[in-house]
Amino acid sequence: MNSSSAAFPLIDAAGVQSPAVPGSLAETGIDREVLLSLLLKICYTSSQTTTELAAARMLLPIPLIAEMLEDLRRDNLAEILGSSGPLGFRFTLSQKGRDRAMRAMDVSGYVGPAPVSLEAYTASVELQAAARPPVNPEQISESLAALTLTDEARMLAGLAVTGNRSLFVYGPAGNGKTSICLSLRKALTEGVWIPHCISIEQQMIRIYDAQVHELLELPNASRSVDQRWVRVRPPLVVVGGELRLQDMDLAWSPSLRFYESPIQLKSNCGILLIDDFGRQQVKPADMLNRWIVPMEYHIDYLTLQTGQKICVPVRNLLMFATNLNPADVTDPAFLRRMGYRLNLTSPTPEQYAVIFRNYAARCGVTVDQSLVQSVLDRYRREKRELRCSEPRDLIERMRDLSRYYNRSEEHTSELQSHLNLVCRLLLEK
Repeated sequence: MNSSSAAFPLIDAAGVQSPAVPGSLAETGIDREVLLSLLLKICYTSSQTTTELAAARMLLPIPLIAEMLEDLRRDNLAEILGSSGPLGFRFTLSQKGRDRAMRAMDVSGYVGPAPVSLEAYTASVELQAAARPPVNPEQISESLAALTLTDEARMLAGLAVTGNRSLFVYGPAGNGKTSICLSLRKALTEGVWIPHCISIEQQMIRIYDAQVHELLELPNASRSVDQRWVRVRPPLVVVGGELRLQDMDLAWSPSLRFYESPIQLKSNCGILLIDDFGRQQVKPADMLNRWIVPMEYHIDYLTLQTGQKICVPVRNLLMFATNLNPADVTDPAFLRRMGYRLNLTSPTPEQYAVIFRNYAARCGVTVDQSLVQSVLDRYRREKRELRCSEPRDLIERMRDLSRYYNRSEEHTSELQSHLNLVCRLLLEK
């Protein structure tokens, strides 16, 4: 058994490889005092509790909670009030226990599921990243079916996903750079196990984020699964011009007194898209320097409030998208570390017509070649560059006008009557 599998033991739960429930406090991988402090804080937040309720909040088996409760009782930190069931008790903290809990709250205000160790989290990321099945051309084509792309563009996107390598997408605005990155998530079909939080001694770092992580159902044999872990869809984290360097560091909350994990941890075993690259509040060179170590070595170094540095895994499909000139926002060292580079150029008239008809079909709208040709003629007269996004914009505005005037959206004649107005609204220079 290698170190990764020892730190993150897996079982087969209804056909799904799942983290095994710990059979003892030692098997949790967390120092006993850290777990006792967390139990004290949970008890401190309620006048009295039960073994079952504490187990539900810490997501640990009842026998482990009972063992810790006995430690608290023996140290005069808790008082047993009576039975709460076949295996449980009602209990409350003594004055000594409340004092200890207050001191624990001063160190860390985290109250919730028990953490896993950094070693277990690192092992889980490495194992799951290595076990991700390769994608084939059919899966990539299905994921990108809504987009009109060249075979080379599909191949480069597929190679990035298969090799779990970074992808740099560039080209004029409105040609599908963001769309292709978002659509690739559909090719990631395997669920991912992530912990609610990890601990560094008494310091807690929250990993699970309900705004980012989409929960999947647990296997039927969930009693044998470590409940400190949740199974989620491969995460997708998208940041744009608002991204700051500090967003890639641990975020300490003075009021809650625990850490929120940065974007590269929230997106582990998923996709991290840095959109509008070069338009962030920091210089592109500073942003690139921050990413060199994660891109080169698949690790990152984060700093706690105490000054302690920790090494964390970074195993995401990192994507950059920009409509700026790559020469203005990158350098050779950065491009050398990029797995693949994809230049999405403006569509040809033939591709534009396909995009127009395909989007109309998805909207249930019938168009003929004369309508598409009239749009292309206007582009040609005005020497306007074609953009992949504009068929969608034109059709949606024509539909708006049809609804506004309570007319049918299904026939070309009705859409044609609105075309000149829509073109004037959207395409006027």
